[in-house]
Amino acid sequence: MTGRCLCGAVRLEVDPPLRDVVICHCSLCRRMGSLAGAYSEAPRAALKVEGELTWYLDANARRRGFCGSCGSTLLWDAGGATVSIAAGALDEPTGLRTVRHIFVPDAADWEVVPGDVTRHAAGSSSPTV
Repeated sequence: MTGRCLCGAVRLEVDPPLRDVVICHCSLCRRMGSLAGAYSEAPRAALKVEGELTWYLDANARRRGFCGSCGSTLLWDAGGATVSIAAGALDEPTGLRTVRHIFVPDAADWEVVPGDVTRHAAGSSSPTV
């Protein structure tokens, strides 16, 4: 599977399988891209990056990678065996689907969260009502 930033300066190649998409409604993801963050995930060893990413540490000391030329959000890295990949950066068809929404109570007041999705509070695995 391949992907890229908006300007094409950074390209991604990732060996499947990838985790299906999780939509995060936390304030950090919202501020990164003006809406909830949509991320897939893959083993770190399965990801190849061409071009130069710019990294910074967010408020939770997790690394976020983006293109220094166009600003496209590409990666989210908590330092484990996997890395999260911005679903919007992946070339279609991805074959992925949205499997859950997290931090739903933190969604912006203007945001419409579908009522028929699995919802989790605070990134937990237990659904909220």
